[in-house]
Amino acid sequence: MDERHFDWNLIKSFLAVLDAGTLSAAAKATGTSQPTLGRHIDELEALTGLLLFERGRSGMTPTQNALALAEKARAMQTGADAFAMTVAGRDNTIAGTIRITASEIVSSHILPDILVALREAEPALEIELVASDSVENLLARDADIAVRMVRPVQNDLVARKVNELAMGAFAHRDYLERHGTPKTLEELYSHCLVGNDRSDLIERGMARLGIPYDRSQFPFRTDNQLVYWDLVRAGAGIGFGSVYIAAKSPDLVRVVPSLDIEPLPFWLCSHRELRHSARVRRVYDFLAERLRALPLSGTVPKDRAG
Repeated sequence: MDERHFDWNLIKSFLAVLDAGTLSAAAKATGTSQPTLGRHIDELEALTGLLLFERGRSGMTPTQNALALAEKARAMQTGADAFAMTVAGRDNTIAGTIRITASEIVSSHILPDILVALREAEPALEIELVASDSVENLLARDADIAVRMVRPVQNDLVARKVNELAMGAFAHRDYLERHGTPKTLEELYSHCLVGNDRSDLIERGMARLGIPYDRSQFPFRTDNQLVYWDLVRAGAGIGFGSVYIAAKSPDLVRVVPSLDIEPLPFWLCSHRELRHSARVRRVYDFLAERLRALPLSGTVPKDRAG
């Protein structure tokens, strides 16, 4: 193989296909077209003289050659990420693209006003908001800054707790008119509850309150946060959510206000290298200030407390 003409993109495509298992899945994960990925694999096989994947109906099955090269390829990826991180950390301008990730509900109901204010303050910025409930990999530069409800454990990340999101139980007025308003924890769990599908978040919360978990209590189940909240606002039943966000919906009533639901912490996270970038540092500090100032632990109006 002629190392002078080696294309790093071939290794990125190789790892993408190796991890995804199919060209279509790798294309979706990377934003690269299937034909380009297929061409990269063909070029890499031609350069190395090795068969790397068996093509079949089930996808791209890695050969022993591919598995033997995987560790070195991943080391190259790690080195490239570290190189890019160092370059980004030396950026002294407050301009260009900043990529922020947060959960769907936070991206939809909390961040928009803050990001509009950020863009007004720094008009040279281009803001990319990744609304995702999966944990984005800051180490691989999937995002520059993340807003998370759990503290990251990676040593290369810096994190600051900026607020807490108070939680409560809520229902639409129409639902309560049809079924009555629960006053106690026992009455609450005799109602129609909106629950999760595969997530165990509500299940763990119920266990903490000493309530046995039974999926049949949840005639509506979804793990999508936005859909979950829309079901509650449509009158599907009683659901659990942010007191701050619920206050924006005038037809939602908080029930059993004394319910002891553990608040969700707000962590602002970034890679340690990126804190030396003027752009990332400015956005990080701006988000921290604005998120800290929000009344996320506030209450709903008294006329909407059941």
